[in-house]
Amino acid sequence: MILTQTIPWADFSDKHKRYINAALENKICVAEGAIRSGKTIDHCIIAAAHLELCRDRIHLASGSTIGNAKLNIGVCNGFGLEALFRGRCKWGKYRDNEALFLYTQTGEKVVVFAGGGKADSYKRILGNSYGLWIATEINEHYDSDDSRESFIKVAFGRQVAALDPLVLWDLNPCNPKHRIYEDYIDKYQRDKQPGYLYEHFTIDDNLSITDERREEIKSRYDPNSVWYKRDILGKRCIAEGLIYQTFADNTSDFLIDDPLSWCRENNQRITRVMIGVDFGGTKSATTFVAVGITNKLTVLALDQDWMDSNDLDPDKLNRRFVEFARRVTAIYGEAQTRADNEESVLIRGIRNAVQRENLRCSVHNAKKMEIKNRIKLTQLLMAQKRLYVARKCEHLIDAFQTAVYDPKSYEDVRLDDGTSDIDSLDAFEYGLEPWYQQLLKYGEKPYQSILGR
Repeated sequence: MILTQTIPWADFSDKHKRYINAALENKICVAEGAIRSGKTIDHCIIAAAHLELCRDRIHLASGSTIGNAKLNIGVCNGFGLEALFRGRCKWGKYRDNEALFLYTQTGEKVVVFAGGGKADSYKRILGNSYGLWIATEINEHYDSDDSRESFIKVAFGRQVAALDPLVLWDLNPCNPKHRIYEDYIDKYQRDKQPGYLYEHFTIDDNLSITDERREEIKSRYDPNSVWYKRDILGKRCIAEGLIYQTFADNTSDFLIDDPLSWCRENNQRITRVMIGVDFGGTKSATTFVAVGITNKLTVLALDQDWMDSNDLDPDKLNRRFVEFARRVTAIYGEAQTRADNEESVLIRGIRNAVQRENLRCSVHNAKKMEIKNRIKLTQLLMAQKRLYVARKCEHLIDAFQTAVYDPKSYEDVRLDDGTSDIDSLDAFEYGLEPWYQQLLKYGEKPYQSILGR
């Protein structure tokens, strides 16, 4: 007997059915709305149906990064192109690009995967003509007025010669003034663009999610945050005002006197110690922030040192860091340092100083993730009561209380005009970056085991 593995589909809501059925009758389809609302799965199904019968051979799948594109479109939690063409596809390379080769009713099709989030991302998609373009998180793709450098405009240009062009975009809502709305999504609606289909989804449109799971997803967000309004309520809204409103309103709830005593009282133990380093410029400070991550994925800000950069030469910087690292490792054990990678000479200096002193502290470059992702993680930790700050970290406490969004930016960035201690926030975040995914996916056993039980 031959057993066939099938995809465990749940029921589709009427809205999803209408959208999927209408999509193949249109040329540009946009699905916007809450997370876990089924947008990307719809597009994978639509893409598979299109690829099965279309006449074009080369196609494009994009995300903010190539990893994002492969994960959300190629895999998509077992509902992506890889699963839809199971037994008829293979991963490989096409002209040095990551690609999924499909064997369809109308011959071989090649789906090229690309990241579109950087200013030079367009270079990876030159040289090909594409039939289908499926993009996830389209608002994270690089765009500009220069049609030669905008990933979005270049991708559209690469479809000009297509026999059966189709565009599938999904996104979570963002700033209503974002150019993705003004130049594309809403503009197409206003202009009654022929062949344009738009649909908005909420998490309630996904019938595969139980009420219990829905509440679990909501619990990961601070209800006061812009992310809750966008990801859960599916609303476009401007990021404005205090970034960490909950912390500012309830500061005492997040403060602890002694991290080790707190761990004993809460039956937790620190399994990883990280030191984030931000080097200040002429109008900012240099600061070190030590953070501990417990076996239950709680983050503790352990200690901090803060220095006016105008009064800091490289030798003094090295001495201060050695003193700080010695103090932290003496109390909490071995540490790993992540330092602002824009200052390679200073990093080399503190690395050499640590090695001379034979401290239990390795020194590496920071990953420098996007600020909005760092903010989202911190807000998640606060919402779930998984972030506590030692009272001695006065500058970090002040930074959490006063950080605000930049009101002049359409991106979700912090206002950096000297009114808030952005340097302390950067240093704190650099220490968490290596564990970003583990901290984000709190409660999933594969991630818990990495940090210890």
